[in-house]
Amino acid sequence: MKKDIKKIVLAYSGGLDTSIIIPWLKDNYPGCEVIAVCGDVGQGKETAGLEEKAKKTGASKLYIEDLRKEFIEDYIYPTLKAGAKYENTYLLGTSFARPIIAKRIVEIAKAEGADAIAHGCTGKGNDQVRFELTIKAFAPEMEIIAPWRTWELKSRDEEIDYAIAKNVPIPITRETNYSKDKNIWHLSHEGLDLEDPANEPMYDKILELGVTPEKAPDTPTYITLSFEKGIPVALNGEKLGAVEMLEKLNKLGGDNGIGIIDIVENRLVGMKSRGVYETPGGTILYAAHEMLETITLDRDTVHTKQMLAGQFADLVYFGKWFTPLREALSAFVDKTQETVTGDVKLKLYKGNVTPASITSPYSLYDEAIATFGEDDVYDQADSAGFINLFGLPIKVKAMLDAKREQK
Repeated sequence: MKKDIKKIVLAYSGGLDTSIIIPWLKDNYPGCEVIAVCGDVGQGKETAGLEEKAKKTGASKLYIEDLRKEFIEDYIYPTLKAGAKYENTYLLGTSFARPIIAKRIVEIAKAEGADAIAHGCTGKGNDQVRFELTIKAFAPEMEIIAPWRTWELKSRDEEIDYAIAKNVPIPITRETNYSKDKNIWHLSHEGLDLEDPANEPMYDKILELGVTPEKAPDTPTYITLSFEKGIPVALNGEKLGAVEMLEKLNKLGGDNGIGIIDIVENRLVGMKSRGVYETPGGTILYAAHEMLETITLDRDTVHTKQMLAGQFADLVYFGKWFTPLREALSAFVDKTQETVTGDVKLKLYKGNVTPASITSPYSLYDEAIATFGEDDVYDQADSAGFINLFGLPIKVKAMLDAKREQK
């Protein structure tokens, strides 16, 4: 542990971990100044009262940076356009929030002349990697302090004991000590009873962004989303900015029980982790975007894009946002999105998002060709020759195998 560090910039949320890190840093780096930075990516009321709390526990100042618009436009939308879902399920809510926060923290650390950057990520989690890879990308020489990897506290219960001893106010009790992460895209829940996959989540106790499908209305809600080059630009004909769009979709999705998943995922560090995620607006956007691509992209592009989506999701989940490969994949994705423009009408009903109508000026769907009725544009006899050529390798192999068996 370096004792010559005099100024530390801390990634600060006001939650349990970062609340006690300020006094811990003051105790372990005597005379150091601690500057707290909160990246506002849409955690809402969680930012209220943070400045008073940070200063009361030992910080010299607190930056609260409004990153919501940049977060959606520069991180969420590229991932949405890629169709990236980690392990085909997780919509990466925590994953792509870390690079933008860490990047801003580096900018402030440089402006403040800081000696080190500290974070409250555990040594078991993914976020430590996401924060630190971003720091390395923009400040490769910066000292990084990760108390969870070195301090004497071994559990969240011990953290609570430490907070009480240091008179640090915390927003939880031992009974509500779920590990949560909230932003404008999602809310995650981990810990306590959720650590055992045999336990059904107590949804009535933990859900905050919406209701379960059982409690959703008995009548469907219809909405129309308009896209331009893969980006949502209007809801029910009303042009909306990125933040307002997602806020309204979160309300619509939450009210209709949409976007709740219970998964066991494979963490980057090697262990499995169980969590419940709420992503109401994001689930609607992914569904609508995928539907629009079904009529605007050709088969080879769709299949290649689906193949690369998993790799894109891995890069985001593993904290490799600021890498040449992620940028190259985004360049490919942007090319595919040039014709992903149109309207998607959706039916939201008890946790389900189903298509009601899909239209686009770039549609590749031709009813005259696809029809089961009579047509004069497709000669069905042509398929015989196509099948003979397409199946030639199979036929030749079977013929030669038969000859060999006769010998």
